[in-house]
Amino acid sequence: MTVPTTAAVTAPSLYTAGTTATAPKQQMDKEVFLALLVAQLRNQDPTSPMDTTEMIAQSTQLASMEQLTAVADTTRESFALQMRVAASALVGQQVSFVDADGVTRTGTVDGVDFAGPVPVVTVGEWRVPLDAVAAVRGTTIPGSTDGPATDPTDGTTDAAASSTPATA
Repeated sequence: MTVPTTAAVTAPSLYTAGTTATAPKQQMDKEVFLALLVAQLRNQDPTSPMDTTEMIAQSTQLASMEQLTAVADTTRESFALQMRVAASALVGQQVSFVDADGVTRTGTVDGVDFAGPVPVVTVGEWRVPLDAVAAVRGTTIPGSTDGPATDPTDGTTDAAASSTPATA
């Protein structure tokens, strides 16, 4: 006589009403921390309940973790903004990068695309992620002279500042 196999059935519990198994989280967040604290409170020995100082310490840890998470989010947003500013500053600049064939290319940045997580600069026919730019060289502004620059604070020029002093 053979007995057919059946799927395991779990009976509902007072403590697991309607919960289903989910994939484990890859990082601890406040929900996991709070779930651990609640589980600890539910399963504590009624004859020796948790010390209040221990409970306050765990609550403080939860608040600290929430603040650290907020700081991490702010830092991530700040970095993304800095990448956008840096990419925007490259428009009109000459950059070098290595293409997919391993050839070093150089060209002037024509535009920037912010659609993805990393800004992409357009250099001629190439689309180059910002983190793939290997070098940046300043370019001269069309219509400007190649002469010495004038210091706006005192009207002197770079050439005057670098020349040797006159002999008396």
